[in-house]
Amino acid sequence: MNTKRGRPPVDPSRAGAPGTRERILLAARRRLLSRGYTGTTLRAVAADAGVDASLISYYFGSKQGLFSAVMRLTLSPPQVLTSALAGDPARLPERLLAALTAAWEDPDSGPALRALVVMALEEPAVLRAVVEFFEQEVIARLAEQIGGRRATARAGAAVSTLAGVVFTRYVLRLQPSAGMSREQLIHDLAPALRASLAGPTSPRPR
Repeated sequence: MNTKRGRPPVDPSRAGAPGTRERILLAARRRLLSRGYTGTTLRAVAADAGVDASLISYYFGSKQGLFSAVMRLTLSPPQVLTSALAGDPARLPERLLAALTAAWEDPDSGPALRALVVMALEEPAVLRAVVEFFEQEVIARLAEQIGGRRATARAGAAVSTLAGVVFTRYVLRLQPSAGMSREQLIHDLAPALRASLAGPTSPRPR
């Protein structure tokens, strides 16, 4: 008698069933908008879509990948972060700014990122999901990378600096930020970003 519990293995042929990917995306969007990023699990999305959870990994790789697909991102913010983390820690601010500006100025990823920002500003449910996504997949990961005292607060300050670049240069198109070359922007803003990552040099006043 077979006493093993759990679902039977997924038939690989089901991965190619017409409409499967679209059903997953639709179910994920509904979950993200109603429960936020934190409250959305791959198991719940799979149940809503009527598929095995392993199919989500097959199509999207991870929860992060599923979110990016729902939001129609060709390059997700965590991917941008990953590209910047490797290397000399002393040059991390420059790499973060270089990766951010490259993503936003790329003809494929830039418009998708801009559309996500506009959608988040217009739809509170999208904004909630985006905020939770950044807290878990960007700030938390950056904090883990830099380590040390108040790492999460320092990572949050750094992401705030990067968000300022996004809004002034790419959303509001404010001068002089919008008119600078990437090289000049990185040169001018790297010190501020470095200070955010380092945190205050003296204790907070009581």
